[in-house]
Amino acid sequence: MKKRWRFKWLYISRMVTLGCLVIVSFTPHFLHAQEKEGDAPYLLQDMVVTDSPIIEGNVTDAFASQKTIVTKDQIRDLNAQDLGSALRRTPGVNISRYNPVGSFGGGEGGGVFIRGMGSSRPGAEIKTLVDGAPMYMSIWNHPLLDLMSIDSADRIEVYKSPQPQYFGNALGIVNLVPGAPTESGFVTRGELAAGSYDTWIGKLETSGKNDQFNYSVGGGFNISDGHRTDSDGELKNLHGRLEYRVSDHWDVAVFTLLNDNYAMDPGAENADASLKEGRYETRAWLTTATLSNHFGWSDGEIKVYRSSGEGDWLNNPTSTAGITEDLFNDFLFYGIKARQRFDLTGGVELITGIDWDYTEGNYDKTLSDGTTDVWNEHDFTLFSPYVAVSRQFGTTEGFYFTPSAGIRYYENSELDSEAAPHAGMILGYKDTRLHMGYARGVVYPGLEVAVMSETVIPMLGESWKSLSAETTDHYEMGIEHDFGQRATVDLTFFYEDGKDRYVIVPPPPPPPTYSNVESFTIKGVEASVTARPMSNLSLFTGITWLDSDPTDLPYAPEITFSSGLNWKLFDKFKLSMDCAWLTDMFVNSQARKKDAPNVNEVDGYFLANAKLSYDIFKKSNDYEAEFFIAGENLTDADYEYLPGYPMPGINCMAGIIFKL
Repeated sequence: MKKRWRFKWLYISRMVTLGCLVIVSFTPHFLHAQEKEGDAPYLLQDMVVTDSPIIEGNVTDAFASQKTIVTKDQIRDLNAQDLGSALRRTPGVNISRYNPVGSFGGGEGGGVFIRGMGSSRPGAEIKTLVDGAPMYMSIWNHPLLDLMSIDSADRIEVYKSPQPQYFGNALGIVNLVPGAPTESGFVTRGELAAGSYDTWIGKLETSGKNDQFNYSVGGGFNISDGHRTDSDGELKNLHGRLEYRVSDHWDVAVFTLLNDNYAMDPGAENADASLKEGRYETRAWLTTATLSNHFGWSDGEIKVYRSSGEGDWLNNPTSTAGITEDLFNDFLFYGIKARQRFDLTGGVELITGIDWDYTEGNYDKTLSDGTTDVWNEHDFTLFSPYVAVSRQFGTTEGFYFTPSAGIRYYENSELDSEAAPHAGMILGYKDTRLHMGYARGVVYPGLEVAVMSETVIPMLGESWKSLSAETTDHYEMGIEHDFGQRATVDLTFFYEDGKDRYVIVPPPPPPPTYSNVESFTIKGVEASVTARPMSNLSLFTGITWLDSDPTDLPYAPEITFSSGLNWKLFDKFKLSMDCAWLTDMFVNSQARKKDAPNVNEVDGYFLANAKLSYDIFKKSNDYEAEFFIAGENLTDADYEYLPGYPMPGINCMAGIIFKL
């Protein structure tokens, strides 16, 4: 009976997945046929349109730069419980992980990669932020995904390219933006769910709002035994936000986030169990205080932040048989970010700002034979003012033209200064926009070069002090068109020219040294279509093509395809589906060693997921409740992000989401 049920379930799931793809594929033809036959268009402006699947959309600003937004609606529809699952279908983004719950921070067990960038370790081109403040491990200068608790997020912003007018010291960022109450009065929201592998989820948040004051306080947990032995993980968080309206033009807000997590390394399948890399624990406490202003001709903010935490790698085997290591890493960031935007006469937009960031960290290493080692020698500061200006000629009701330019300057406490210019141009006619631009990305080495030189490989000496920042020249051109409210089409071409990647150059001649000697190029195309043929149906398709040099760049598959739908059925039902197809790709971190090859490769795969929701109460009632059942990997595909680390087969979850 089990085999027959498994066969039927696989057959049904594959047919549903195929139906999803067919619907998405025929949507452009449906829209074209409707226009050709002269049928009356759907008047969606007076209807409640079903949420867009996968992403909310790509936003092009006045400086010809783009960011991708994933809102809490998409997070809910994807049944995403962490950052990796929330971004798993975003065009241009790839992930890695070991476990259903938790991202193992000591290896390849948790990462987000944007258009082939982000795999360097230690050090990274991609940075992760919460409310605009850094949230990653300062000592090794790379993200730890479990620190990025998404329960408090109103939206996730993905910047896929250098954009000096918004951020510095990174080639791309992922920023979690906390939400604020939008409804007057008091509201309590929650979620309870259970799923395969003894997975349990609980979330609760209460909020209130009046004319001058609003608040929200909440928390959540996500625990699982995992699909393999020692693949268990746990995520826990508490978050709160207070905002006070000082006057008609000024507001002050305080946000705080605490989390406590762990993930295990299940080890490579059929390998010696003693080679498992133990347990990785993460904890963090972030606080931001923001004074913001809103005038008719200008708006801006001053943000003060402090972000601290731990990333502890426990019971990790060493090169000496029978000896294990506990490595306790502590990080600290604090700083201030001031920014002001002006709408001036003649269609001129001016942005100016200053970032000042301080970072420090330390570690304590203890071996099972009693040997210890402590490092707490360095800190870094980065001062970074910037300015950008654009001017729009014409109006969006006809032809318009918007040139822009700007620059960001970097003053580093340890390394040479840098400058990051950018320039762009938008040509538009009504609902069609052509954007093109150039921007320089700058990434400084962090504490990782000091700790590697002073403790891990002392022979490196002070060679790190002669390093320069890594730079990337980014070129982009794209076109987008809105078919009213029925569809949006977006096509983007991009080229990355990376220089001065810092690596360790081994002997001969001795000793080994740090040096800026490596380079890379990435060229690609990204396209997406969001269609709304009916008020109760939204469809999305996205595809990314990458061509990288060196060709073994990790987590840069040649083709990544994603698709999804949200469909309201019979007033109370909602079906959300998503799927993805990737070609073969190299994996593992990109080593900081000259000419180091990447030899590990995984096969491409196709994944499909679905979620069916049922509204228990009508939306007009004082109470709302939604029962859902969700399935992942519906085709039971065999896939992995690292050789020997198979990911879960078909699995499911059921639960209830409520509002009181």
